[in-house]
Amino acid sequence: MMQPKIQHLQELKAEMLAVVRGERAVPTNVGGVAYESAGAVLRLLTSENRELLAAIDRTHPESVAALARQLHRAEPNVSRTLSKLEACGLVRLREGKGKTKIPEVLARRITVDIDVFGTHDRGSLA
Repeated sequence: MMQPKIQHLQELKAEMLAVVRGERAVPTNVGGVAYESAGAVLRLLTSENRELLAAIDRTHPESVAALARQLHRAEPNVSRTLSKLEACGLVRLREGKGKTKIPEVLARRITVDIDVFGTHDRGSLA
């Protein structure tokens, strides 16, 4: 799995413009998961979202609907949360029977390295 990066939007814009101008090569992690800050990662990991991840890991639900029933939550809310977690590389929604999506946990641990004197945090999933 490609490791996520933490990169401010201004840095991303500068990087993209430098590639377009031919001043630098295309980064190897283009198209991977990126967060604007370590705080953005932490905001995603609410206790409710961590409970959802744990339930997926523990019970291996057959569908998003089954997971929603198990957690006594509305399916649209669970689906929306899973989409956010998928975009961040924490889960995968695998194709099931018909239109069914099967949630799977991709990462059990997130490590964030914060330089308290700088603005360049780093993160990794495991």
